[in-house]
Amino acid sequence: MRKLIDVYYRLLQVVLTLLIAVLIVPVAMQIASRYFDFVPRYIWTEEIARFAFIWIIMVGAAIAVRDGTHFDVDLLPEAKSRAGRLLAKLIVNLSIGFAGIVFLVWGYDFALLGARQRSEIASLPMLSIYIAWPWVGATWLLFVAERIAIDVGWIEGPPPRTPPDDSAADPDDPASRAKQATPKTVSHQ
Repeated sequence: MRKLIDVYYRLLQVVLTLLIAVLIVPVAMQIASRYFDFVPRYIWTEEIARFAFIWIIMVGAAIAVRDGTHFDVDLLPEAKSRAGRLLAKLIVNLSIGFAGIVFLVWGYDFALLGARQRSEIASLPMLSIYIAWPWVGATWLLFVAERIAIDVGWIEGPPPRTPPDDSAADPDDPASRAKQATPKTVSHQ
């Protein structure tokens, strides 16, 4: 199951990259049409840009939930014990799960509303936008379930990131230069 979630996560990263590319084209056309007379002024570019932007937000939020970089606010005091840290993580994850349920349940009704509408300019089905809310809710629930399973120990988490090697420090980085320039203390015995 973990491998399927990893594949889904990587797919979301690719989709996010493609959506950003899709967003750049109509926005660049809109800007160019303001300054150059030979660039036509298409109205559909505004709508496509808006659709792409909404999906970028939703896909990015889903990716951030899996990474633990979205909704993860240090609101609770730092726990001293392992059980306290686990409880704090559980509270955060259950809160995200609650938000996922809200998006899934009410987003479904929102998507049904969009299924009956078309966009004004490009005449695209509005379901293509409204479906983002229940989809992101379901994806948050999937990723939160994975995070809870990792925290509890039911499945193995990703390998810990190793700190960078000091010998491979970037010479252009001011922090690296300062660290290298700090004199080493020598003990005299």
